Formats: sequence, C-alpha cells, structure tokens
Amino acid sequence: MLGPWLHDWRGPQGQRCSFWATRPMAGALATLLRPRYLDLLVSSPALPSPVGSCSPEPEPLERFGRRFPLAPGRCLEEYGAFYVGGSEASADLDLDPDLSRLLLGWAPGQPFFTCCPDTGQTQDEGVRAGRLRARRHYLVERARDARVVGLLAGTLGVARHREALAHLRNLAQAAGKRSYVLALGRPTPPKLANFPEVDVFVLLACPLGALTPQLSGGFFRPVLAPCELEAACNPAWPPSGLAPHLTHYADLLPGSPFHVPLPPPDSELWDTPDVSLITGELRPPPAWKPSDDPGCLALTLRPPLELAESSPAALFLSSRSWQGLQPRLGQTPVTGAVSGRQGIAIAYEDEGSS
Repeated sequence: MLGPWLHDWRGPQGQRCSFWATRPMAGALATLLRPRYLDLLVSSPALPSPVGSCSPEPEPLERFGRRFPLAPGRCLEEYGAFYVGGSEASADLDLDPDLSRLLLGWAPGQPFFTCCPDTGQTQDEGVRAGRLRARRHYLVERARDARVVGLLAGTLGVARHREALAHLRNLAQAAGKRSYVLALGRPTPPKLANFPEVDVFVLLACPLGALTPQLSGGFFRPVLAPCELEAACNPAWPPSGLAPHLTHYADLLPGSPFHVPLPPPDSELWDTPDVSLITGELRPPPAWKPSDDPGCLALTLRPPLELAESSPAALFLSSRSWQGLQPRLGQTPVTGAVSGRQGIAIAYEDEGSS
C-alpha cells in the first residue's frame, strides 16, 4: 500500500518532511521517501521518564508527545507533516488524541497530510486543524470566565508533577479563581459530574495523555490542557495564534524555553480591560498578592455585604408605603393599652352615619 500513498501525496522534491507511523511501517516508508526528500524525520512516541531518572546523553527534541531527531541548526517549524495512522471508523478528531495534539501544535503555514491505512487515501488536514484550534480557543475563553477550577491529577509518577500542580494553583490564584486538586484516576463523565460547582477541569498528565479523548458533549464541564489554563490566567502569555500549544506540563515550568513568568502585582497587564467573547461582559481585573508575601496571611475585617434584589416583585415591594409587619424591637415607646375602634369595617361607630 506504500505505492498509492506516495502517488496520492504530491509534494515538491527536496522539501523537508516529517511523518509518524508504526515502527515496521515507518522503516519501509522512510526507505521509499528518502530519495524524494533530502531532509526526512521519523518521529517516535515520547514515553514519560520516571521520577529521578536522568540520562547523560542529550535527548532529541520532544514536542506534541513525540521525539524528533533534528539535526543541528534545524527547526521543526520548517517541516511539513505526513501522518500515517488512525482508521476509517474514527474519523472524528475527538477519538484520535495523537492526531489532535499534532494538528494543534504544528506550524499553521506548513502542509499537514494524513493517510488512513484502511483505505490508503490521503487528506489535507488544514481545514480540520483550523476548526480544532477554534475549538480550543473557545475553551480558553471558558477558562477565563470560570470561577472554580478543578485540577485533575492524572499522573503521580512523572517527574515534576508536584511542581506543576503548585504552578497551576498559583495561576488560578493570580487570576482570582478558586482551585481544587482532584485525584480520580482516568477522567470519565460520571466521575466529573459529581462536582457541579467546578466550571472547568484541567488534566495534568503525561504528554501522551495531555489531551484526553472526549466526545462532543460527553463531559458536563470542559476538560482543558495545562497550557490552555496558562493562556487564560497569565496576561503575559502570547496572544492566540502566536502562542505554542504545549502538551507537556514541564514546558510551562521555570527552566523551560517556553516558560513565561507571571507579571508582578503592580504591572499594567493586570489592569488591561478584558471582555468575555462568550457572555459579552467586562471581566473585572483580578487583585492578588504573591504567595510569599507575609501580608497575605494577616486577617482583615470584611465590610458587611448587602443583598441586591433585581426582581420586579422586590422593586415593587420597596416602593410601597406599607411593606408588612416590622417588629422594630426597642425602637418604639412603651404605652398603655387603649380601646380600639368598634363596629364593622363598612361602618365604624365613631364614623357617624352618612
């Protein structure tokens, strides 16, 4: 079936190419493609390294849950992509998280083609990549509107997961949101439906599980990747279209070339007006202090809160001269009992005859 694939994917000779497939198929396909493409990359899955492991040899470039053996001086944004995998039955990107990660993070200006082994047909994925990026931008807006964030601890054996949890909690606190850490194992709709007060969930997992496969409308609340919470809570993060899509939470931590620290509390970035693209309302700027500030532990008196009624019935009641019995304990003078009016309501005795 390699012949139809090479015939259907018409590309100029000498162009840089990177593709994904199983190991036996990748070797056979690379043998046929090397005479046509001078610079060819064959990626492999980036299996997570255990806690405390270190290797003296330099690791290849790791992006989107895969490793790319780039030559010195080469950049991954210069390569086109050819993905071999999936099946005809799983045409929806929600059922193929590996392809979804690649489409989200690949350079938009480079070609991206896929090949289905069941049919041997190739397809240009530029349109589907645009729809997938638009969907993720919508989820970032949902995270910006959220008040309560649930951090799903999907991994407890990958390096720097504790540091990543602390980083995400600091992000939520800086944006004026409450965060809760939940260890539920594999996220499923019945599990997450037990927390209706949570607005969005953030899955903290290894690169191969950063984007959980979820059917449209399967979860009661959306499930985001850590980089999407970073884009929603960090005002110094690059805008949409310029920020990279990172699948590994370690890329967000200090020491990574993609790390963007939070601005100081007195920065003007926190006061920039922000309008929700979902509700159309103006988001108030968050007021926060860094966690190492000793003043944040001091107790301050909170002014009494007043209830604001916005119903028409409450407004009508407030405009009436008599609003019901009011005890007014201690505010009325004490007087003796006196005789009241006698008779019926239509004609009291002291009213006289008309």
